[in-house]
Amino acid sequence: MPQTGLTIDELAARAGVTVRTVRFYSARGLLPPPTIGPRRIGRYGPAHLSRLDLIGELQHQGLTLAAIERYLQQLPGDISAHDLAIHRALVASWLPEGTEETDREKLERRLGRPLAAADLDRLAAMGVLERTADPDAFRVDPGTLHLGLRLMDMPIPVDAILAARQVMLEHARAAAHEIGRIFRDEVWEPDRVEQMRSLSAQMQPLVVQALVTTFQRSLREEVRAWPESDARPGPRPSP
Repeated sequence: MPQTGLTIDELAARAGVTVRTVRFYSARGLLPPPTIGPRRIGRYGPAHLSRLDLIGELQHQGLTLAAIERYLQQLPGDISAHDLAIHRALVASWLPEGTEETDREKLERRLGRPLAAADLDRLAAMGVLERTADPDAFRVDPGTLHLGLRLMDMPIPVDAILAARQVMLEHARAAAHEIGRIFRDEVWEPDRVEQMRSLSAQMQPLVVQALVTTFQRSLREEVRAWPESDARPGPRPSP
């Protein structure tokens, strides 16, 4: 019977860290213990990989190991890989904008499997990567790379991904415009430009977290409202 889960070597390769790092984090309590299988071999799952991704993002943010420990201690003990991925996306949103250069070999090593042309199409449709003149070189968005890799196998057509991304971009821009207008009209002080820019930067993680939380709740309510029959939910009537 094939074994499920990742060995420590496979986990380290997927997370882009060393086995020594995985053992160090485990000893510090940053990672839950693996499931012990036959021959006393530890097996790791999606939650371990998501937690390593989150730790890496917190390190990029500049947090010390002690601060990362405090951050992780505040999370629920039974937090899922999905929710850990959302935490990572929130942390990544605090980072400076920019893309990273990578190649197919590195992407495949992080994913743990070869990347077909259709896989690259899906990642490009999600805005995770951008192709270059070199077919094996890409520019990737580090803030969405890990989430994109997790969404790759979902049975969602590329056209649906593109349509959903367009909707999210349009509404995100509209929300940013309105929040910016409120800040400019109600908070902005022209004679304190530097202080205002600093305050705006401090607000951004809070705004992003509020947007993500609101979206999660709204999407759950939307899904619960779908009919339980096989019929697809139709468009809602205009108010």
